[in-house]
Amino acid sequence: MSPSAPQIAALVAAWAVYGLIHSLLASFAVKRMVARRWPGAMRGYRLAFNAIAAALLVPPLWLTFALQGPRLWEWSGAWAWLANGLALAALAAFPSTIRHYDMGSFSGLTQWRAATSPLPHEDGPLHLSPLHRVVRHPWYFLGLVILWTRDMDAARLVSSLCVTAYLWVGSVLEERKLLAQHGARYARYRAAVGGLVPLPGRFLTRAQAEALLAEGDSPDRDKASRNEGGGV
Repeated sequence: MSPSAPQIAALVAAWAVYGLIHSLLASFAVKRMVARRWPGAMRGYRLAFNAIAAALLVPPLWLTFALQGPRLWEWSGAWAWLANGLALAALAAFPSTIRHYDMGSFSGLTQWRAATSPLPHEDGPLHLSPLHRVVRHPWYFLGLVILWTRDMDAARLVSSLCVTAYLWVGSVLEERKLLAQHGARYARYRAAVGGLVPLPGRFLTRAQAEALLAEGDSPDRDKASRNEGGGV
């Protein structure tokens, strides 16, 4: 049986709550407030952020699977091979990209073990993995590939649309922070490489990426920080 309108509304609301709280906690504004009022808490901010994000995912994911209904579409034949092949390739790409990230900082363990609390705007240096040379948000892209290569019922479709919308909004908010931190250098990178999906002719060669990183912090960084730093 297909989910009712109130059930679908509850599913959308669960994703909206996740997106709102996740975006607020990731913003410079909230980080600055925490740093100002409870400076010692910044050591554990990233750990708490990840724990809260994981907890907030439980309600919408539970609803998505609890509200399973008739399939709206189902991949079959050659299309199923293609869909599953793309999904497997995306899954395989995740662990291969992890070595290009500082997982200690990403998880929050590095900040927790540090002797001093990090400043709210300190998110590490600009780093471009091989996949970053073809798409600015590799994990978002890989997640979208997995998401949209699955069979769909009404609840999964609604969740897929909500997640896709949030990844787009989240990428916009994240890039405002990256512009604030890295200034004109990130602006040049953004102009050269596609955002959520790879685009024809929009990529960097290894030499171009290394040259961009070798530029160091842009002199426009302070200007960009003043213009963008107040955004969420």
